[in-house]
Amino acid sequence: MTTQKENSRMNSELVQALNNLLADYQIYYQNLRGLHWNIQGKMFFSLHEKFENYYNEAAEVVDEIAERILMLNGNPVHKFADYLKLASLKELETTVKAIDAVQAVLENSSYLLGASKDLMEKASGAEDDGTADLLTGLITSTEKRIWMLGAFLKNVE
Repeated sequence: MTTQKENSRMNSELVQALNNLLADYQIYYQNLRGLHWNIQGKMFFSLHEKFENYYNEAAEVVDEIAERILMLNGNPVHKFADYLKLASLKELETTVKAIDAVQAVLENSSYLLGASKDLMEKASGAEDDGTADLLTGLITSTEKRIWMLGAFLKNVE
């Protein structure tokens, strides 16, 4: 059985890890916005729409992570300066080519998958079922996105 002090420390560690994931998702979101705005070429219509779908999904994830942080009595970061400090994902340069854009989303998604799995281990170790449940959904949707992006890249000339 864990003590109050141990629970507080575990919550603090989970809140920090969730804030890191929140920061990464905010960078991912903004990267998608840039891809959506700047994509050009034959695949403009399909990718423009797909990137919009992805950034809308990312916005929902950001909200879910922030709300989970609040449920753990933490404070979600909300300033872009803090996101840039905490995030491991980097801002993308302007990308207009389909292959480069999809590859960037695939790389960002692969990073997010790993970060989510790492955080899942922490949540499970802390017996935080709520955070683990949130992460299970993120992992599943990210794995599907990675599979679909990989399939897309196999057929792009």
